[in-house]
Amino acid sequence: MVRAYLRIYGLVQGVFFRATMRDVARRLGVTGWVRNMPDGSVEAVVEGPREAVEKVIQWAHRGPPAARVERVEVIWEPYRGEFRDFTIRYDLEPYTPRPIKQSGEG
Repeated sequence: MVRAYLRIYGLVQGVFFRATMRDVARRLGVTGWVRNMPDGSVEAVVEGPREAVEKVIQWAHRGPPAARVERVEVIWEPYRGEFRDFTIRYDLEPYTPRPIKQSGEG
């Protein structure tokens, strides 16, 4: 099981990005959340089997038909298993990704 933090930039708000990502994530059996950010980007945390999480990341590079994704930042985090579903969040509680330390890092 893995966990990934995503930040998606481009024309990704007002194009059903969050709702479609929720549908894709649920269909793939992953959990987590997605939300709009004040700078126009979309932020998400996705947990589940590696193959399914990677499929969500691949989808995020395209998004729904009306989206124009410019770039996707992905930060792999330690798996926590803290979600029961994949939801749309509406809060702006700050989230700081905690990357997995590579071997040799301090």
